Amino acid sequence: MDSQTASANRIPITIITGYLGSGKTTLLKHILEKSNKKLAIIMNEFGEIAVDAKIIEGKNVKMAELAGGCVCCSMTGEFEAAIREVLEKANPEWVILETTGVAEPTAIAFDIGQSMPEIRLDAVVTIVDCDAMFRFPSLGHTGREQIEMADIIILNKIDLVDENQVAKVEDRLRELNPRTIIIKALRSKVPPTFLFGLNKEHKVEKHKVHEIESEVFVFESDKTFDKEKFTEFANNLPKEIYRSKGFIRCENKEGYLFNFVAGRFDFEPFEADKTELVFIGKDILKLEKKIKEKLDGCAT
Repeated sequence: MDSQTASANRIPITIITGYLGSGKTTLLKHILEKSNKKLAIIMNEFGEIAVDAKIIEGKNVKMAELAGGCVCCSMTGEFEAAIREVLEKANPEWVILETTGVAEPTAIAFDIGQSMPEIRLDAVVTIVDCDAMFRFPSLGHTGREQIEMADIIILNKIDLVDENQVAKVEDRLRELNPRTIIIKALRSKVPPTFLFGLNKEHKVEKHKVHEIESEVFVFESDKTFDKEKFTEFANNLPKEIYRSKGFIRCENKEGYLFNFVAGRFDFEPFEADKTELVFIGKDILKLEKKIKEKLDGCAT
């Protein structure tokens, strides 16, 4: 069997990456609703609560969860095991890996190329939050690598900025990665056919394990919460908190999915039997006690 035939017989995998809160899970939901492919999903979440997995729970899809670590580093062995499990149990046409926002795709691509003969990397899709990148243009190593590695960049949330600001972000992205395809989007809505079958080559040298600078803590409560008080709490989150997400159980059995990114947040109706929240940021463990006390103050 020649190398081209061997490659064609491998199951393709698409990596969806992007910084914290860029819209990866929203894109995944959209793909699951619109694609007719038999998909296997692997989700890697940063934090002890599998928020993203619960959001797409119930879809007609085989899923493996990698929680509590970074798929490109500490979770690599588990990633390989998850790949083999979904291939064996689900026999999918395609595998999608949604990475945590602090993952570096070069390490994943290297691992696939070196250790996983069952699959081939089809493409790296990176989602960029246009609003956040305009307001916070300084990129860390991970954010830069996610952009530089991308075969496709989905420039998301363009409704939050004006045309000139979108153009400036797009110019910056092309400086970092002149070979990529850039697709502008609202709420990650991109035709799935644009994302499959790219069959890109990825020659990646061995990747050094990177240190995750972000800290994370979780909050869980069986109490009901006052939405107005919680909104005031969210409006006053310290700048060190870059990302928060989870579920809020309010009075009258109302539940919400809460999404907070770089000072912006929204609520989406979502059935929740308790309140579960993840907070991610830099040097935030020193703030954990105070934030949890304020959350307790929102309970009814």
